[in-house]
Amino acid sequence: MDVTAELDARCSAPELFKWVEDLERYPSWLEIVPRASSVEPAPGDEGPAWRVDLRGRMGPLARSKRLRMVRTRHDPVSSVRFERRETDTRRHSDWILDADVVELDEGCRLVMRLHYGGSFGGRILERMLGDEIRRSRTRLRELVEAS
Repeated sequence: MDVTAELDARCSAPELFKWVEDLERYPSWLEIVPRASSVEPAPGDEGPAWRVDLRGRMGPLARSKRLRMVRTRHDPVSSVRFERRETDTRRHSDWILDADVVELDEGCRLVMRLHYGGSFGGRILERMLGDEIRRSRTRLRELVEAS
């Protein structure tokens, strides 16, 4: 599953980028991430690591997942990538999140792309993510434009 979302905001690129380069900030604007905390990087990690809880509900269905995410690319003010990197020996589905921020004439634009390589959820997961993206745009825009 691949999902892309965009957000235009009336703020500078550095102001918006600080909200997407650190996963610990996501719970303040992304409801499906109720908790994200930094963890010690493991040998071979390219950057900082976080333990991220994901929780979603659609009608009577609720699902939660805990991921270990590592920042694998970081171009300050413009681009960041997080990838799932568990430390156990089991095979896990890919989770890759890319965020790019570009300056506009007035403000900036955030483009986020999420790739999930698993099979759980299918259309239901896609719909749940679509609903959350719509809600989170407003929260994130309010946070960045207020600061």
